[in-house]
Amino acid sequence: MTIVLVSAVALIDVDGRVLLAQRPEGKSMAGLWEFPGGKVEPGETPEAALIRELHEELGIDTWSSCLAPLTFASHGYDDFHLLMPLFACRKWNGTPRGREGQALKWVRAHDLKSHPMPPADIPLIPILRDWL
Repeated sequence: MTIVLVSAVALIDVDGRVLLAQRPEGKSMAGLWEFPGGKVEPGETPEAALIRELHEELGIDTWSSCLAPLTFASHGYDDFHLLMPLFACRKWNGTPRGREGQALKWVRAHDLKSHPMPPADIPLIPILRDWL
């Protein structure tokens, strides 16, 4: 089975809300809400992948020193196994906006569970909620 490494982030604003992105039409699991991030490319660290993805997808810039490892997901899908470190980030430059057609929403920690998410993201919610 192939292991796919994806890096994700809980962007946390000054009010303690977390940014969720909705998977756009045409992608697998379209319509589900997820933590922003993306696939780690060969030779890339999870932090570098996240910095790149946040710039490409949301138009914001952050730094490795602002990414705190929080938890991770390990989830078996039908055709691959996902390993996804989740970082917390409270400091970035710019205002997040969906540059790839994805809807964005700032959500309070206790409201995260009311948003349909991919199976790998769901176990992260109580950890994040307790941490915030």
